[in-house]
Amino acid sequence: MTNFLSGYSIQKWLESCPQGYLEDTVYGHEKGQIEPEAMMDNETLREGQIRTTCNLVLGERAALAASSGLVNCAPDYLSKTFLATQTLDEARHVEVFTQRLYDLGVSPADLESTLNEFGNPNLIKFAEVLLEKVDKKDFIAGVVGQNIVLEGMAFSVFEMLHAGAKVDNHKFAHVLSGTIADERRHVGFGENRIGSLIKQHPEKKAEVEKMQADMTGHMLATFHSSFAAGAAANDEAKRQGDGEEAAVYHGVDLAKASTEEMEAVLSDTVLHEFKTRLGRIGLEYQSPAA
Repeated sequence: MTNFLSGYSIQKWLESCPQGYLEDTVYGHEKGQIEPEAMMDNETLREGQIRTTCNLVLGERAALAASSGLVNCAPDYLSKTFLATQTLDEARHVEVFTQRLYDLGVSPADLESTLNEFGNPNLIKFAEVLLEKVDKKDFIAGVVGQNIVLEGMAFSVFEMLHAGAKVDNHKFAHVLSGTIADERRHVGFGENRIGSLIKQHPEKKAEVEKMQADMTGHMLATFHSSFAAGAAANDEAKRQGDGEEAAVYHGVDLAKASTEEMEAVLSDTVLHEFKTRLGRIGLEYQSPAA
């Protein structure tokens, strides 16, 4: 374990993250970058971005609570060390996406009410399943739920958002590129650490697989309701961006795709990644009940 976890040391984190891809950034982007004027002047587009960013904040708040809670129940100090760096990553994600809400015109006084207004209830249920395991100090289930399921979902969501943002919102794309780099490291830790523990504790497999199925069900419900709620903003974005360059994500041009097509490609991508990553750690993907 020492060999592969040495790649997750604080020194490695310092070199790759604050001294690496985040150097000279301000809230995850270059100083002076701003939200596009065309989007800020269009209430439908601005509200769509507020809705999306609210759910990013809520997802990252759950990740922050989970990673910080897992530090104390980790069975070894190398895992504690990595999870400490992940906790700071997640706190940074909460901060940069919260700052984006302010940049989109949400006042600090209205932050919590805005999150309540636009927060997806299925995402809240998704987080509750994970945090129940963390509260019980169940390290194996907690890391699978956090570093495989939640982070695996976030990785794909961020990549999809980045594919669209790099065409017309360089500020948001820059923020997302940093969070994607973080999530890649988090998922890698989950795969490297939990595989050996699953082998040592095969009795945990059924419980962890049920948790994965429950979280997956809430995730798919989140995608479905989020894309439906964002249909008006998607239609307006296509109208405003007519003739712009393609924004391709796994073969789908997001600039022309319907919300149903975007939901399908995101869901398929995440489920494929789940099945691959769970297989690597000795678990079998379980389909949700509904």
